[in-house]
Amino acid sequence: MLVPVIWFLIGLVLLIKGGDWFVDGATGIAERFHLPELLIGATVVSIGTTLPEVMVSATSAASGHSQIAYGNAIGSIICNTSLIAAVTIAVRPGKVERKTLILPVCFFFIAAAFYAGIAYTTGTFQRADGILLLGIFLVYMAATVRQMTKGDSQSLPESSPELPGGDSPDTGASARESRKSSLAKELLLLIAGAAVIAVGADLLVDNGTLIAEGLGVPESVIALTFVALGTSLPELVTAITSLIKGHGALSLGNVIGANLFNLVLVCGISITLKPFEIPASSMLFGRNASLVLDIPVMLAVMLILTVPALVRKKLSRVQGIGLLAIYAGYCVIQFAM
Repeated sequence: MLVPVIWFLIGLVLLIKGGDWFVDGATGIAERFHLPELLIGATVVSIGTTLPEVMVSATSAASGHSQIAYGNAIGSIICNTSLIAAVTIAVRPGKVERKTLILPVCFFFIAAAFYAGIAYTTGTFQRADGILLLGIFLVYMAATVRQMTKGDSQSLPESSPELPGGDSPDTGASARESRKSSLAKELLLLIAGAAVIAVGADLLVDNGTLIAEGLGVPESVIALTFVALGTSLPELVTAITSLIKGHGALSLGNVIGANLFNLVLVCGISITLKPFEIPASSMLFGRNASLVLDIPVMLAVMLILTVPALVRKKLSRVQGIGLLAIYAGYCVIQFAM
């Protein structure tokens, strides 16, 4: 048991350092091209922090562990919303930009309606369903890129052969070269941060699962709680780092984007690789707990997070505290079943 604990702690350290690099790179790019932090968080940062879920779920599905593939994606959405976003809101509630938020929120609920429809009707995800989810992911990315270029193309920095103050063309060229160098550094921080986060999450999940199994915790509960929390740690690290550095919008965009990617990218890849049925290992009120608890909680916490933000254009501390209470209750019920 000692060796898994040591590797678990090493994974945690890597996650923290990777999150620091990742946030620095992402915010640097956002500032350079005058893009909203929430938009960067909902795309670039979300893809990076969702990599652990993609790897864990795809590997689990391919090896026949559909309970982990399903539970990791749904559990990560619940964890991202009612723990990570909740902590961010409870610590530092603030205003949100409705125009930037509405696109990922709409796409999430479209994907969620499709996912829930299959779960409550057939209960079996076919390969065509996985391909359709991946198609939604591609459409979302295309729409987001269009939004970026349409809304912010005029904000791109212009280069000039002569800088204010009478600098020579050579000096201007040198400044442009410096900007290119800085962009390369920001991209390097982004890529290196994502890689270190992925390695750290992998170490943490693998060894955390060994610790949980040693304590006799069922696979379905491990997937919905422990593995989901482990693969969501990049989002948690990014959220905490963003708060410390004063970039709360980046954190919120990251959570909403990561939730969408868990449905369309993580589930899409898992289902395409190995179609599976909704796991029925746990029962609640005589019915499949996934249908009675997991999917309803996933939808409820996202509604609590996003609807007030879209209506009132701001988040409140009460939302954060309420979401944290829901997550605590959800975990208690999972381990009590």
